[in-house]
Amino acid sequence: MGTVTKALSLLSFFNRSRSTIGLSEMARLSGLNKATVHRLLTEMQAQGFVEQTGAGREYRLGPAFLRLAALREAAVPTRDLAQAVLADLSQATGETAHVSMLHGDTLVTVAYAYSPQHGTRVTMEDAEVLTFHNTSSGLATLAFSEAGFVDEILSRPLEKRTPHTETDPGKIRATLSDVRTSGMAQNIGGFEDDVHSHAMPLFDAQSHVIGAIAVAAPTARMSRNHQALIQRELRHHALRLTRLMGGFLPDGFQREEAA
Repeated sequence: MGTVTKALSLLSFFNRSRSTIGLSEMARLSGLNKATVHRLLTEMQAQGFVEQTGAGREYRLGPAFLRLAALREAAVPTRDLAQAVLADLSQATGETAHVSMLHGDTLVTVAYAYSPQHGTRVTMEDAEVLTFHNTSSGLATLAFSEAGFVDEILSRPLEKRTPHTETDPGKIRATLSDVRTSGMAQNIGGFEDDVHSHAMPLFDAQSHVIGAIAVAAPTARMSRNHQALIQRELRHHALRLTRLMGGFLPDGFQREEAA
């Protein structure tokens, strides 16, 4: 792992529930020695990507991200477009809706919406990284990715997060074939226990897959009628968001639900 990769990997440990991280904890989370972590954090601090705060001098994300995020959003206001669609989708289904986008070989959540209809719901993290093999968003994205990208992802060690996580590349490839036929992916308990999610891919102006839109619900609430509602609304809003982003569906894409 190169120096830049090591430094960037440290940033992935920050999230909403862990906004500050001390040096020792960062070393434990990353598996790197403390001296290396300190050097990497010091270099990133000099560039504004992290800063120290509090009496314990813990690290948090720095102001450089505000500037970069503002530039990104000004150029491609994906989050604003997605948020409006997600609000409608969440209201229509009564469940958590979210959009994740490809960034290199990583799938990152960029927006989500909660419904007030139920006290129990699936929760999300800002900029949460989703795995490809055990989430509906990952499967929907992978199913319409180039073969070389699929080979690369499935050649990596595939984490078994729950007893329901599928890690056999052959079986995952068979699932991807089914997703390409229907246009929609499902995952039950593969990423989190007791979560049933559906997802559809999103496409750009060249009909290349750029991410996915999904609905996630507790498995206990997933009756046949509720599943049909989610699939119908997800299909409608996925096509809507692709159009709003200036994208086009690839030839042969399943626009309507199979009979």
